[in-house]
Amino acid sequence: MTSIAPPVPTNRPEPRTVGELRASGHTYLTLREELRSNLLTLLREGTDPWPGLHGFADTVIPQVERAILAGHDIVLLGERGQGKTRLLRSLVDLLDEWSPVIDGSELGEHPLEPITPQWQRLAAEHGDDLAVSWVHRSERYAEKLATPDTSVADLIGDVDPMKVAEGRHLGDPETIAFGLVPRSHRGIVAINELPDLAERIQVAMLNVMEERDVQIRGYVLRLPLDVLVVASANPEDYTNRGRIITPLKDRFGAEIRTHYPTELADEIAVITQEADLVAHVPEVLLEVLARFTRALRDSSAVDQRSGVSARFTIAGAETIAAAALHRATRQGEDEAVARLVDLETAVAVLRGKVEFETGEEGRETEILTHLLRTAVAATVRARFAGLDLAVLVDAVEGGATIATGGQMKASDFLDGLPVLGESELYDDVAERLGATSEGEIAGAIELALEGLFLARRIGKDSAGGETVYG
Repeated sequence: MTSIAPPVPTNRPEPRTVGELRASGHTYLTLREELRSNLLTLLREGTDPWPGLHGFADTVIPQVERAILAGHDIVLLGERGQGKTRLLRSLVDLLDEWSPVIDGSELGEHPLEPITPQWQRLAAEHGDDLAVSWVHRSERYAEKLATPDTSVADLIGDVDPMKVAEGRHLGDPETIAFGLVPRSHRGIVAINELPDLAERIQVAMLNVMEERDVQIRGYVLRLPLDVLVVASANPEDYTNRGRIITPLKDRFGAEIRTHYPTELADEIAVITQEADLVAHVPEVLLEVLARFTRALRDSSAVDQRSGVSARFTIAGAETIAAAALHRATRQGEDEAVARLVDLETAVAVLRGKVEFETGEEGRETEILTHLLRTAVAATVRARFAGLDLAVLVDAVEGGATIATGGQMKASDFLDGLPVLGESELYDDVAERLGATSEGEIAGAIELALEGLFLARRIGKDSAGGETVYG
């Protein structure tokens, strides 16, 4: 079980007994009423309930919001790396920041609505003196990665032999060691990769999700569990490890399909948000990576049933940042800035993150290199449209050569550029990309040169880690 638990704030509410809780004006809401109320409040205030989710605003998010308002359990279906887990974790922010529980309750029962016989009895005995504690909303979200070895005891519970040995009989509800779902009473349970659960385990969840019964080894314990079950899964035509059994699918009130970002800007926003970059990566290179990823998703050579994860792009950005830091350290550059030459390092590293069609064995690197070039060409057209690069072509045709490489300092590259007379082309290229530092300017000019090569206006030779345009 994974619990999303950042440092818990210390501003816990004051009531410490049921009597103080009642006096404070606290009212009991079911979990679904709580989620619905908080979502409506945010929508009314114009606050985005889903910060950090890009590309879902007009498609997935409205469906999720309707499901929450309807009080439905939710299953998200989509290929890998579409943000399913992030979306599920965002549900935590719709819970009250603090929620009261009976102090000592194993299931986190609400002081005004105990559900187990033990605490119903104690609540009646202690009345307004029943002790109350408070849990933060981060503690009301539990996450389980479904694996084939997950057991009924893990999710639902089992008879605790130690409690039986203490003298309780098997039919006593207090002999049960509860699993993840009952322990998440008044909270959210997220199950990632639901089809990976063995079918018999999925069957065990049926009653919990519909009748809210806990059935363990033939004993039925009637517990009005207040749990929202959410899950993620890859589409069944891709996931060969298992499937969601039909009765369980029927228990989910909302089945929502996710997707990759449809807009280039959303793709770039995901990289910017998620990538942990150890060097400066200019936005234009993030655009190249985003276009590269989108080209892979459209390629007939790639197995689209497995998808091309957003992690592919994120890992690419982190790789070229690492290449820039490596160069800056070895060559003594003051600032580590990624340049176009660093993109070649990403192809070698990212090859294993893409599933190719069976007829493409041996051509993986060739396909990746070709699609990367198409991404660079598209970026050059978008960024340098209307900019006349003829004076640079004339200089090359006049015999000038321009060398660059993954271990060449930006200053050395700039010093080796041919003089273009009174032309301010280099300044114009840098201005188009907002480049100001040496590394950014060098990267901008490299992009222009690569665009000319891809347009077959100049030549290019690469060997031994060095590239020469001429």
